[in-house]
Amino acid sequence: MGVVTKAEQEALVAAACAARAQAYAPYSQYAVGAALLAADGRIFTGVNVENASYGLTMCAERTAVFKMVSEGQQQILAVAICTDNGGSPCGACRQVLVEFAGDIPIFLCDSAGNVRQTSLHTLLPDHFGPEHLPGQ
Repeated sequence: MGVVTKAEQEALVAAACAARAQAYAPYSQYAVGAALLAADGRIFTGVNVENASYGLTMCAERTAVFKMVSEGQQQILAVAICTDNGGSPCGACRQVLVEFAGDIPIFLCDSAGNVRQTSLHTLLPDHFGPEHLPGQ
């Protein structure tokens, strides 16, 4: 698992919690903020954006990843996710994260300020990634 400093962890957690305030979650009332540390040292944030048709809803983690990629970065060093109850990313988000990261630290935060650390490969064991495709 990759190593991030305590200062980087704290910055990620703060960014995820701050981003959560911008979530658009009128249907579930489950606001999520995500922050990821890119290889160039920048932090990219995202929030969940719900849609009345539900299937078009976008998760905070994927929003942050797409933002990072659109800004020219393709490697994630760590992720923080902030929810009311410290929830874990969905399966689709786990798969998108593994596209751009190895076994990185994941910090799961709740609204009370509690932080639990896990790793991407713990959340997605026996993952399928780019390294499994021919020519990669």
